[in-house]
Amino acid sequence: MMDALPPGLHAYLSDPGLAPVWAAARAKLERNGREPTGTIAVDLDEHAAEHLSGLLARSVAGGRIKLADLDAALRGSKGGRGLVSVLEILDGRPVIDRRAARDQNQAEWAGIWQRLDDALREVGLAGAPWVPGWIAATQRTGSLTRVGAAAAGRALDQAVAGLARLLAEPADPGWELAALASQVTGTAHGFDDTTLASSLLLRAAALALDRPVPESAADRRELWGALGVATDLLSGTVLAWQLRPAGSDDWSRMLRTRADLGLVTHLTLHELAAAAPAAWAEPARTVSVCENPQVMQAAVRAGTATPLLCLSGNPASAGTQLLRRLIADGVPVRYHGDFDWPGVAIAGRVIRQGIRPWRMSAGDYLAAVADLDESHAVPLTGRPEPTPWDPLLAAAMAERGLAVHEEFVLAGLLADLGVTGPGPGGRPDLRDPR
Repeated sequence: MMDALPPGLHAYLSDPGLAPVWAAARAKLERNGREPTGTIAVDLDEHAAEHLSGLLARSVAGGRIKLADLDAALRGSKGGRGLVSVLEILDGRPVIDRRAARDQNQAEWAGIWQRLDDALREVGLAGAPWVPGWIAATQRTGSLTRVGAAAAGRALDQAVAGLARLLAEPADPGWELAALASQVTGTAHGFDDTTLASSLLLRAAALALDRPVPESAADRRELWGALGVATDLLSGTVLAWQLRPAGSDDWSRMLRTRADLGLVTHLTLHELAAAAPAAWAEPARTVSVCENPQVMQAAVRAGTATPLLCLSGNPASAGTQLLRRLIADGVPVRYHGDFDWPGVAIAGRVIRQGIRPWRMSAGDYLAAVADLDESHAVPLTGRPEPTPWDPLLAAAMAERGLAVHEEFVLAGLLADLGVTGPGPGGRPDLRDPR
């Protein structure tokens, strides 16, 4: 700011003894809306009192001083400027109307929360049960206030746009994180670990999926995976057994050779992106899909010749991509998972892709519950999930309140795969048989 005070007056007013007067006057003005009203209380030594007395043209020994008197004295001086202008010149910074700034800040944040409500409504998430908790937690976090309303608004817009793609009904299967970020934020790094948008999105996703809010990098990668997002092309896999792509290309021949050798193949997103067989499996032959690797292990040891995939819980992007390609090729695919709330939530996401449920009906659940003994009677926990492929299943699970995991119904699954296994409720022998 240009110094508009005469040099002599500037030096006079800049005397260190007057610094407490100007500091108190600034604080009062910033509370008063920059109006020179009210009084300030100051303690002055003899030198400072003499200087202030000279400015006010009356004897001042300290105590209470009216801002109006200071303003009038300064306007009547050679400077010809009021108290606010003089303080801005002396300090080299503006006198802030803190009340107006606070009101403006509150108005800006009110607009941010209104915009968030509008965005959630536009993408069909406004009525989701996790939304109130997410908004409350978001309003409490200091990370938003630190970046300011404008940056916070952008991050919230991006988080909602990402959630709309990942939690949509039906879900868009399979994303690579960089591709998702590019589409939503305009940059491949928009959802990197250090971004506010990523933190907001993952907090909402944790509530939506009834999972803990991720605290570590590993937790965040796992949650991205649960959303069907690959943070890289190599770590997420789907297990494949007896998958025989039709085609004369090297990759198809390699996978058929592994099937002939009795080897389980770990397929990555990188491999699926690079491989383009004429067909992924025989269209007339059903591909079965399980949730738990122990089911695949038992099927492999029993020597089933039926194609079997294992998602190892919530499918990684590799699993989602492979299922989508099988469906696109017209291959019949069926899925079985755990009869617990997380299990049926996974089943819902898988079945929405066009996959048939496999022993996932209310009747299947009730028959399994009837065989439970005390050692296998595990209570259901977590938030109930709908089972749109058989609404009676969710009702039966809520009424019985017991979980049934895949290992307990292994005999029926193996029978469907053309091999024999343990009886109802029996545990498979998973030890090395050699």
